[in-house]
Amino acid sequence: MFVDTAKVSLKAGKGGDGAVSFRHEIYIPKGGPDGGDGGRGGDIVFKADRNTNTLVDFRFTPILTAENGKNGAGQRAAGRSGKDLIIDVPVGTIVKKDGELIADLTEDGQTAIIAHGGAGGFGNAHFKSSTRQAPRIAEVGEPGEEFEAELELKSMADVGLVGLPNAGKSTFLSVVSNAKPEIADYAFTTITPNLGVATIDGKDLLIADIPGLIEGASEGKGLGHAFLRHVDRTAVLLHLVDIYNDDAGEAYATIRGELEKYSDLASRPEVVALTKCEGVDQEIIEMQMASILAKNPEAEVFTISSSAHQGLDELLRELKHKIEDRKEVVEDRAEMPKDLPTIALSKDAMKDTWQVEQVDDIFVVTGEKIEKFARRTDLNNYASVNRLRDIMKKMGIRGELTSLGAKPDSIISIAGKEFTLVEDY
Repeated sequence: MFVDTAKVSLKAGKGGDGAVSFRHEIYIPKGGPDGGDGGRGGDIVFKADRNTNTLVDFRFTPILTAENGKNGAGQRAAGRSGKDLIIDVPVGTIVKKDGELIADLTEDGQTAIIAHGGAGGFGNAHFKSSTRQAPRIAEVGEPGEEFEAELELKSMADVGLVGLPNAGKSTFLSVVSNAKPEIADYAFTTITPNLGVATIDGKDLLIADIPGLIEGASEGKGLGHAFLRHVDRTAVLLHLVDIYNDDAGEAYATIRGELEKYSDLASRPEVVALTKCEGVDQEIIEMQMASILAKNPEAEVFTISSSAHQGLDELLRELKHKIEDRKEVVEDRAEMPKDLPTIALSKDAMKDTWQVEQVDDIFVVTGEKIEKFARRTDLNNYASVNRLRDIMKKMGIRGELTSLGAKPDSIISIAGKEFTLVEDY
């Protein structure tokens, strides 16, 4: 089954908790703290694999979970990190979170961490100092990232075949490559993209046969959006037009109109080929070519017959030249100087920012740095909660809470954790 879109719930591993432990050995009555740190939670990693060509597996495993980190122990023993969960996906897979792109896997073997595991909490050995000889503070591990990811597969090909249904795309691909698409004399024979490799002058061309488009495809009619995404990455478009159309120019214009409405496909290099030309009078061929040129005077029009193997080498050779020219343009753009730098706050500066908002009787504090401390605070550990209160005081958050009317027994909420402003009141 070919599946090119999927949604999957991801849950990276939670970090292990730090340990509260003290060294106990004979003749050493005050050995000091020796609680080890918790291990890091496992990441969820996607890896592009050229031997994987569908997202169907995600339909049957809609939830992916990485291993949690292990807790720390005495004698400064750190917990083991959780194992990363590595998932193979097809080359050309893009991953989105809340509609925003977070990964684009375009090369075989390319990897991307999609969901990060949580950091392990520090054990009490970490908090020993000259003034704190016996700390009973240990952090809990942070939760791993958890969200629903949207996956979309866009075929990676040099040439994308476009045209109205039954224009001869599948026959062309079966003749010039080793692909075996379904072929029949009715529209919409092809309902999933097919890939094939054609060779010309020692050069391999990866060609994608995209199911036939109809008028309104760019607006989602038929399976327009589902199919157009597969030509979104192609370097060159090969537009096939059936010579037996009543008006080849109108058939050509219909598809061009849909491409112009979808992404930047209209500006993609294009070659046009009239198909099924074996045995057709030259007068009819010239008339149909003139009809296409009337719609686009700059169109390069070839005449071919896939079944009779006519004109195929010349067409493939032109596609090869177009692909090479396209790659040179892309490389030149990559070498162009970037935009002038802009002045902005550094990431470190942004981490120290925070906000306080009163929601009913609860004071909600937000901010990257303080939320990180809160997530690692064990609310069941009196010393750990007091440490978080001290951090809030040093960052100026406690002063802001007081100015907003917070009382000693007011509830403070940070990263979903709730506690009072002052421990004794």
